Amino acid sequence: QVQLVESGGGLVQAGGSLRLSCAASGLTFSSYAMGWFRQAPGKEREFVAAINSVGNIRNYADSTKGRFTISRDNAKNTVFLQMNSLEPEDTAVYHCAARQIPITSKIPSSYNYWGQGTQVTVSS
Repeated sequence: QVQLVESGGGLVQAGGSLRLSCAASGLTFSSYAMGWFRQAPGKEREFVAAINSVGNIRNYADSTKGRFTISRDNAKNTVFLQMNSLEPEDTAVYHCAARQIPITSKIPSSYNYWGQGTQVTVSS
């Protein structure tokens, strides 16, 4: 049974930082591309960042480029999202997702497994 468990969310002031983690189990983690998506109330799920299975190719949404960094540790079956210079517009539930194809994608439906999410709230 595949499980993705996010952690690291919380309340932070604008300009602050948070580091999200997503621990994966039940899958061959090093064969999967991983992504982070977010969903704010009343809005559709939005692509944030993705990383390929090897960890040498990263893609970011325009809104997060230069502020967020995705990384992974295949030895620990974990993917991370370092978020700096946070803005109130970043407030959302953040989900990690695993894609059986090892290359990155910005399309939510192309991912096979999803975590429950962790809340990130940025106050102004």
